[in-house]
Amino acid sequence: MKNFLAALKTVNLFSGINESELQPLLSCLSAKVTHYEKGNNVFSSGESIEHFGIVLSGEVLVVQDDYYGNRSILDKIGAGNQFGESFACAEIKKIPVSVITTTESDLLFIDYRKLTVPCTKACTFHNKLVQNLLNIISLKNIALTQKIEFTSKRTTREKLLAYLSIEAKKAGSSRFSIPFNRQELADYLAVERSAMSAELSKLRDDGLLTFHKNQFELL
Repeated sequence: MKNFLAALKTVNLFSGINESELQPLLSCLSAKVTHYEKGNNVFSSGESIEHFGIVLSGEVLVVQDDYYGNRSILDKIGAGNQFGESFACAEIKKIPVSVITTTESDLLFIDYRKLTVPCTKACTFHNKLVQNLLNIISLKNIALTQKIEFTSKRTTREKLLAYLSIEAKKAGSSRFSIPFNRQELADYLAVERSAMSAELSKLRDDGLLTFHKNQFELL
């Protein structure tokens, strides 16, 4: 676990916890690190989970596939962030999503029951962990509400402009990068890739934006 000390310091769940407490904290939570290759399934739709994950290195996608194999991307999780906490805490028997690595990744897994129920050692960091967990879940709910706002737009053009406007606000600049490639962005916005690419070209020709790969500028 010492090899991931620098990564652990960036984890939002451990915000406000001293470095000296990290090792006993992880031991108390029975945390374990697992290495995954690119394209591996971490969680699969339909299974039950008791652990949630934290990305120490690499990246994962949270996706939902329908009966016909059409994929919708719900979120992209990078280093320092967690996934699966809502499903684990809710004790859902069959989760409706899958989690897939997009790169070679090292993931930390924590049993949510160890986190929410104080241990017999009366560790001082448990209350802080619960506060951090509630804060993270709340922020994710807000982000989900934002996604609903732009995916509910009727046209691909409106969805793109709504999403890119939010990303510009998050970056605090008209120039920004997004975490998705073209196919991932199409899956995230629930639109056809070819139609989305054509609309991006029209927006550029109309003088509303410029872009190169995942770099954008709103004009």
